[in-house]
Parts: sequence; C-alpha cells; structure tokens
Amino acid sequence: MAKLTQDEILAYLEEATILELNDLVKAIEDKFGVVAAAAVAGPAVAAEDTNNEPSEVTVTMTNVGGTKVAVIKAVREITGLGLIDAKKLVDAVPAVIKENIAPEEADKIKEKLMEAGATVEVK
Repeated sequence: MAKLTQDEILAYLEEATILELNDLVKAIEDKFGVVAAAAVAGPAVAAEDTNNEPSEVTVTMTNVGGTKVAVIKAVREITGLGLIDAKKLVDAVPAVIKENIAPEEADKIKEKLMEAGATVEVK
C-alpha cells in the first residue's frame, strides 16, 4: 500500500462530505480503539483511563459483510479451525472468535476480520 502524503490526506478531507468524514472518524475509532471526544479534564484523567484497560478481552464477529469466503478464510487463519467448522462459526453470527486474549492480539484479529469485510466488536 502506497503511503499517503499529508497534502493528499488534507485534500481528501477538504473534498469529503460530512457523512464521509463521520464514517472516517468511526473507522478510526474502531481501528485504533480511541474515542473522538474533546478533553474535559487535564492529563490526570488520561492517565487514569489507561490504567482501566482490561487485560483480557473477547473478539466477537457481529456481521459477515459481503465477502463471506474471505471472512471464512480469515477465521480459519485466526482460529486454526477446519473449513467446515470455520464456516459454521461464520454462519452463526454473532459469534465469539476468541475469548480471554490480550487487547493487542484482539486488535490484530479485529484488523484481519475487518480487512476481510466483517464487522467486529472487542469487549
């Protein structure tokens, strides 16, 4: 993937509609696990928030999307399941993909599934 320059990003932002920008903000929030909100309190609140992160999370697929075959392949890669079991898991949406894993691993799994076209929640 070619790296975008700041000028290219700014040009996109200038031309994008409000709905497109809203979708972009939501995608950034999902991808990086952040919330686009104005800071109300000082740095002490930010430090508290990082300490409240769970040490174990669960990755749940909530929607397969339009590319079911790609999602099945991603589930197989992530879980190590066979083709039939991975298909059953994908067909049973919403489905837990992995439980009690580190947030960093969950982010990688979420990214793989989203690239395949699925909608994913990490809790």
